[in-house]
Amino acid sequence: MELKFWYAIFATLLIINVSVSIFLFKRDDLESFQKVSQIVFVWLIPLIGAIVTWRVNKSHDVSYKRNKELGGGASSLGSYDSAGSGDGGGGSD
Repeated sequence: MELKFWYAIFATLLIINVSVSIFLFKRDDLESFQKVSQIVFVWLIPLIGAIVTWRVNKSHDVSYKRNKELGGGASSLGSYDSAGSGDGGGGSD
């Protein structure tokens, strides 16, 4: 029974570390050195390193407002026309 418990803990840590490593590897905003150093940190401190690294990098992602209209798509900071200029959400002329 005790051996199965340790196998379950090891498998959980392995899944978390692999998931966070893939998440870091796919990021385009990090340089190669940053990716490697953060992945090493994740594997040196298994659970805490993975959670901290994932939360820090997740907080740097751009958040999008969901448009509830049918076919509206995602918008981040306001409306933009086809020329690329927009009101930025303020709409002052």
